Amino acid sequence: MRIDPPLVADEREMLLAWLDYHRETLAVKCDGLTEEQLRDRAAEPSTLSLLGLVRHMADVERSWFRRVLEDEDAPPLHFTDADPDGDFDNVDDASARDAFATWRAEIEVAKANVARWPDLGAVGKRQRHGEYYSLRWILVHMIEEYARHNGHADIIRQRIDGVTGE
Repeated sequence: MRIDPPLVADEREMLLAWLDYHRETLAVKCDGLTEEQLRDRAAEPSTLSLLGLVRHMADVERSWFRRVLEDEDAPPLHFTDADPDGDFDNVDDASARDAFATWRAEIEVAKANVARWPDLGAVGKRQRHGEYYSLRWILVHMIEEYARHNGHADIIRQRIDGVTGE
């Protein structure tokens, strides 16, 4: 269920509330659609679809909250070095039920990992692109990542059945 973020809160509560809001916005964009509709591509030549976005965000959650923050050995779920866009490209035979379950599971792991880090300024345990990232940076980036992709999701959903909204 999507809950509006508070108007007044401390920084941590505000960031986590906005992240949860955007996570649930992606779910709202996908609600009520068939597997075929979830696989529907935005516009050629793009392979962007709602199902692809869910798969992509599962990998994004996994990357930042498992690998970068906690230094876990958590390989990508839906893409490889040889197939870097597999999360988007390989949805024709992908199960929507499995994709949503995987995405939700990655969100729960992310929440548990974040809960162990009381200091937003604390730096993750693994470098990415030769740099370390603070928890604050990761949270802000995740909000940005979801917000950008929710814009894509809004356009895709409107194209599928005319539904628009926040």
